Amino acid sequence: MSGSEIYDIGEKMYEKVSAYIKENEMILPGDLVLAGVSGGGDSMAMLHMLKRFSEETGFLLEAVHVHHGIRGKEADRDLNVVEKFCKDIHISFRPYYYDVPKLAGEWKLGLEETGRVVRRMAFREAVSEAEKRVSSGSSLRVKTALAHNKNDLAETMLHNLARGTGLRGLAGIRPVNGGIIRPVLCLERREIDNYLYKNEIPYVTDSSNLEDDYTRNRIRHHVLPVMEQEINDKAVSHMAEAAGLMEQADIFLTKCAGKLAEQSRKENGSYLLEPDFFREDRILQSYAVMEILENLAGRRKDISVVHVQQTLALMQKQNGRRVSLPYGLCAVRDYGGIRICPEEKSADIAGPGEAWPLLVPGMQKCPLGNFYAEIFPYFGQKISEKKYTKWLDYDKIKKNLSIRTRRPGDYLFIGADGCRKKISRCMIDDKIPPGERNRIPLLACDAEVLWVVGGRISEKYKITPDTERVLEVRYQGGYEDE
Repeated sequence: MSGSEIYDIGEKMYEKVSAYIKENEMILPGDLVLAGVSGGGDSMAMLHMLKRFSEETGFLLEAVHVHHGIRGKEADRDLNVVEKFCKDIHISFRPYYYDVPKLAGEWKLGLEETGRVVRRMAFREAVSEAEKRVSSGSSLRVKTALAHNKNDLAETMLHNLARGTGLRGLAGIRPVNGGIIRPVLCLERREIDNYLYKNEIPYVTDSSNLEDDYTRNRIRHHVLPVMEQEINDKAVSHMAEAAGLMEQADIFLTKCAGKLAEQSRKENGSYLLEPDFFREDRILQSYAVMEILENLAGRRKDISVVHVQQTLALMQKQNGRRVSLPYGLCAVRDYGGIRICPEEKSADIAGPGEAWPLLVPGMQKCPLGNFYAEIFPYFGQKISEKKYTKWLDYDKIKKNLSIRTRRPGDYLFIGADGCRKKISRCMIDDKIPPGERNRIPLLACDAEVLWVVGGRISEKYKITPDTERVLEVRYQGGYEDE
């Protein structure tokens, strides 16, 4: 390749990046851009391009370098190369030092994960320091530039696909994500190599990138080369195009799901997925649940498709079934649908009439508390007088029992002669405060109440000398211990 051809390629690469920056509105005049520069070819090429673009556009540019305390003299070499290059092209250089091996031991993380954590810490600190240097009345915006390219995007896409992901994971790396920009995401690694050669830009090679110890390196060294050499030499470019389409689809679905999630929000801070929710397309249901979980948790990390599937599957389960979710959240199948809320609030979310089956024998955990049931023969034993343990004549119970709060029409037998009274009247007579009446657990069969938990039981089901089998129900949680 002749020198003029190399120059033309290099110039085209710069024009491509500058157009990409403008298209995505990454940088505006007056911005302060903190460029993450490791010393590798990608970040050195990005810094060189940003320097030229800053001279044409008018924004401030500084370089941030993280020394991880790994690789000894090689890491020192990286820092020195970046520092000298910044000095040569008149860019402020800001190094940050971390002892990653030591921190990995303290945090009980691997070196790779610890490295990612300290890089995020370094950039947060750099942004914070930069903002302090900016006057309070200034409109200057601080942004972080990272040197991901199309190959990185393809590697991320394949990595996420292999581990399990949705559209967002397949979209991979976005050109703009909040205050983070990726100016060279439009270039393939081979294009960057040509740019480095044309402009005689110094760079270093991290020896750890040559090894296959990390999954991403194996994808880089083995999977992508096979795809490019034996399937299509434009595989990386095509994957980047597909990722762009997936990003657009993800943004659209997230917008629609946000509206659906908002319709499910309740005043008490929980979300209730009512029957109408499940008439929406399945993909919108999934996106809306993910949006709800992210809203409640304040983050998306560690919330996976599995958690969404577990939550939606509750609609086909019995009332009272629940799943525990990350960040102290839970989803509960109740009378109105599926309720999603923080675990500590789950005991307060049962509304009027919400029901859970009593498991006989067994234990039923529900927002109203834990219920334990067992059956045993009656031989005249002394009847339990405990407030939260009751005995009932099991042979008189003809239908399945449920645990719930009150509903209109509920009644209780108050006399052996068959006299009965509405539960609402019973609660008034027993001087139960109005604010507590919808929260008190009931043991019921349809509209017939057998036990107002903590209070009276039905006269119809009391133990008599004729009783042959006893149903013992013990209640734990919700009000007070026995």
